[in-house]
Amino acid sequence: MRGVRPIRSLLAAAVALVGLAIVPAAAQAHGSPVGHHPPTGVRACSQSSDPLQASCTAWVRTDLPPLASVPPKQQPPGLSPLDLRRAYNLFGQHGRGRTVAINVAYHKPSLESDLAVYRRQFHLPPCTTASGCLRVVNQRGGSTLPTTVVPEWSFEESIDVDMVSAACPDCHILVVEDDSAFPPDLFAGVDQAVAQGAKFVSNSWTLPEASFEGSFDFHFSNNPGVAFTFSSGDTGGQTQYPAASPYVTAVGGTTLTRAHNRRGFVESAWNGTGCGCSLFEPKPAFQHDTICPNNRTIADVSAVADIATGPAVYDTDPTPFGATGWVIAGGTSVATPLVAGMYALAGNPAPGTFPNSYPYARPQDFFDITTGSAGAFSARPGYDAPTGIGTPDGVAGLRDPWHEWHGTAGSGS
Repeated sequence: MRGVRPIRSLLAAAVALVGLAIVPAAAQAHGSPVGHHPPTGVRACSQSSDPLQASCTAWVRTDLPPLASVPPKQQPPGLSPLDLRRAYNLFGQHGRGRTVAINVAYHKPSLESDLAVYRRQFHLPPCTTASGCLRVVNQRGGSTLPTTVVPEWSFEESIDVDMVSAACPDCHILVVEDDSAFPPDLFAGVDQAVAQGAKFVSNSWTLPEASFEGSFDFHFSNNPGVAFTFSSGDTGGQTQYPAASPYVTAVGGTTLTRAHNRRGFVESAWNGTGCGCSLFEPKPAFQHDTICPNNRTIADVSAVADIATGPAVYDTDPTPFGATGWVIAGGTSVATPLVAGMYALAGNPAPGTFPNSYPYARPQDFFDITTGSAGAFSARPGYDAPTGIGTPDGVAGLRDPWHEWHGTAGSGS
């Protein structure tokens, strides 16, 4: 199966050859090295060149061995939910009663138990199927889940639920497991998430741009009032769909490094992030940049994605690299569910609006990323392709500006 074949042996070899592994430029670190080896990572999903076969956008760090368990009173390596909430100024936000949907291919058998370990480790409230906090359905809305387990997509699912938990600990999580990574199934999952009532739908998968991609845009344009977040891809300055759609929030990636400043962190554009000018989609009315005068510019916003500075994730069944436990994750797979959780913290989108336009009305509520580059595109003051408007400084910039001005930001399911 092109684009999603299991790659346990390849990735296991990468783990074993820690110091010798040769990785793409997109995986090289901007942060401080660990020991004598610079942080390195591998792509969990092989990059598809077929517009009818999707790729997940997960990366895993390979210079640190996975941990099966963490000793008492210690933390796994990687950013914690507390780190992420501090970095993006999410304190005082709760999201109680709101549901973030995750749309993903195939099945992860240990989803609930792995999520329980992650949330317990970081003192987050439990989120279980018994309580109704966690729900898992198939692309038709039923409880009979796919039987196919693909390691890389299982790992993707772990990243997604952990990052939504980190950003919005009180949110409910709906996981839609699709039959395959082919567009008809993935777009059926998008529609099912909306049918289940989710106002925030995270999608950490990409397709190569193709001339017929606009025929899929109705899945988003027909659902105003829903925040769709999509990975911009991990293609180092190349564009991907559905992030190219003018109706979704394209989420780029950054390198998030600890610093001795008020925020506690500094950020730069991650050189692996997908970005640039869409090949086929027109420029939406809310974009006024000169980078792409006539076509859609990607990305809209961004968050941490570099495996050198990525978050801790817990995954046991199965891992795509032949090991289990705690690892450091990366890719725009990390950034996308984080931003979806932040949208949920901001409140329900206003009916009839497209939430991907909200950040453009409130650039002052984002950290402006001005260093780093991806491919031919560089970060700079103001809007830029790799990081968009920037990374959220709180959640006001993800809230409908008309409602914000009138003090009536959405709340509820």
